[in-house]
Amino acid sequence: MQKPDFSNLSVVYVNCTLKKSPKQSHTATLMEISKKIMKTENVKIDEIRLVDHPVASGVYPDMTENGWEEDAWPSLFERIINADILIIGTPIWLGEKSSEAQKLIERLYAMSGKTNDKGQYIFYGKVGGCIVTGNEDGIKHCGMGILYSLQHIGYSIPPQADCGWIGEVGPGPSYGDKEWKGEKFDVPVGFDSDFTQKNTTFMTYNLLHLAAMLKANNGYPNYGNSQEYWNKKA
Repeated sequence: MQKPDFSNLSVVYVNCTLKKSPKQSHTATLMEISKKIMKTENVKIDEIRLVDHPVASGVYPDMTENGWEEDAWPSLFERIINADILIIGTPIWLGEKSSEAQKLIERLYAMSGKTNDKGQYIFYGKVGGCIVTGNEDGIKHCGMGILYSLQHIGYSIPPQADCGWIGEVGPGPSYGDKEWKGEKFDVPVGFDSDFTQKNTTFMTYNLLHLAAMLKANNGYPNYGNSQEYWNKKA
């Protein structure tokens, strides 16, 4: 089997933790597994911790035009739309994605009416996935909501495009925390989970394969799915 070349691809990780830098983010710790693969494959990597930026709430491209004094979203959006792959990371709170993840999805939705140079909605040809962490149930539930939202606005979702880790239900260590193992206090929680390691690896490569195929074909053909075509038909 010939080794694929992914060096012309780029990925942006948007960490939707509620913790501002430099506080430890367990979601960022799990993201490192995927990022390590991306680095090995020579993929260009960008990372955004959304809570570090003054992103306004709302569903318009620039909320300073709608009553907000400051909005970092327009500049962050340029980084996101310039990447071939978007990976959203979120912790679980009360079984749901974080409020920062919901804000991200709402702001992405605000841009979904824009079009690319083929007249298609702007996220056509881009690929999306998600990484979820926590110590309560909800990985699949968060994944369903995030991945549905991404495909609805135009992102393409490959097979097994989500991964995550949860510990025992209830208070306890989160992914990457240290805990006692025998007489040692140096074993990061979750690092020995074959299921998490495998799913994170498969997700990363599935995103790469789909992004490579789309990029090689200049995204999707615009026959029958462009706003320009629809306007002429109408």
